[in-house]
Amino acid sequence: MRILYILWESYGTEGIIKAFRDRGDAVDSWRLDRTQDMRLNNPLAEKLIRHIAENKYDMVFSYNYFPVVSLACNACKVRYAAWIYDSPLVALYSNTINFPYNYVFVFDRGTYYDLVQQGVNTVYYLPLACDVEKYDSYPMDDSIHEIYDRQVTFVGSTYMERKNQLYKKLQGVNPYVRGYLEGIMQAQKDIYGEVLLEKMLTPEIMEEIDKVNHYQQNVDGFERSSWVFAHYHLSRHIAGLQRREILGMVSEKYPTTLYTYEKTPWLPNIENRGTVGYNKEAIYVFRCSKINLNITLKSIITGIPLRAFEIMGSGGFLLSNYQADFLDYFVPGEDFAYFDSNEDLMAKIEYYLTHEKERQEVARNGYEKVKKYHTYRNRVEEIIGTLFGE
Repeated sequence: MRILYILWESYGTEGIIKAFRDRGDAVDSWRLDRTQDMRLNNPLAEKLIRHIAENKYDMVFSYNYFPVVSLACNACKVRYAAWIYDSPLVALYSNTINFPYNYVFVFDRGTYYDLVQQGVNTVYYLPLACDVEKYDSYPMDDSIHEIYDRQVTFVGSTYMERKNQLYKKLQGVNPYVRGYLEGIMQAQKDIYGEVLLEKMLTPEIMEEIDKVNHYQQNVDGFERSSWVFAHYHLSRHIAGLQRREILGMVSEKYPTTLYTYEKTPWLPNIENRGTVGYNKEAIYVFRCSKINLNITLKSIITGIPLRAFEIMGSGGFLLSNYQADFLDYFVPGEDFAYFDSNEDLMAKIEYYLTHEKERQEVARNGYEKVKKYHTYRNRVEEIIGTLFGE
């Protein structure tokens, strides 16, 4: 089979391409310049159409969904498989999503259900995965442990960075609406298992928001403005509040290490070691930390974040906030642990730091399950099976 892989600065490219090639597929690549319009860009679509037609590809694949690629594949009548790993991703709400040659694999079951309810019939639920085989090849020795051994670790954005402060664009709303938004965000921060933000953005509230920050729907889009504000503006602000609260609370009692790309003076008890390279260094962090925290962005409604697969696939112990999709594939207390309140989080940290053997068994079980069922090879086979009935 001949496959065109759409390249951009995404994670996992090497592992996915290898999984296709291990099947015996021939894989070519086309690099997207994401400074260009990725939606209704006719010149770019025409270039892709010519390239696809000339090379007679059987399918086109991309990590995330690009409407311009869908346009080209639809014109060529070639199957387009897009596996989503970003959330939120407004491009999913492009009208091109319903083109008949699309096969869009969404890792968050909550988002999948939302699209189905909007009448989209080209989407499929497919969890994320990781490259366990590659991680297994990374050698371990005493020098690695000296660098990376830690008690409690979190790798990721704090969402306190300036680029994530979209909520500030809503500061001009009237005092009532400001208080209402602050209230629903505080409530959502402490609710695990259900995302209520968009439901709480009533037409009256959206009318006031529109006065200070009007959202212009994409020409080819059917995204709801309430969805955009809930998942981009409010969810990121909640993530900042929640991560600051959790990391501050944990670091007051336990040695806690943070790997992130900005300084965090507002977390005085944290050991901030700066950014971590995701190709190799992060794997050592996950493997050597006694407890790896996952604090999921609220725009991921039920899905398992990529960080969780990376932690387990590295052989690390995962302590995550509750996400419903975990329970379809993993057993709490056997493969990983989850918390559903701050009190539960602190109790779980205390328990697993003082029950070393059990913590190691859980980490081992999670690793074995990911290695058997949740690799790029597993997912590629599922994707091919869906597209071609294999």
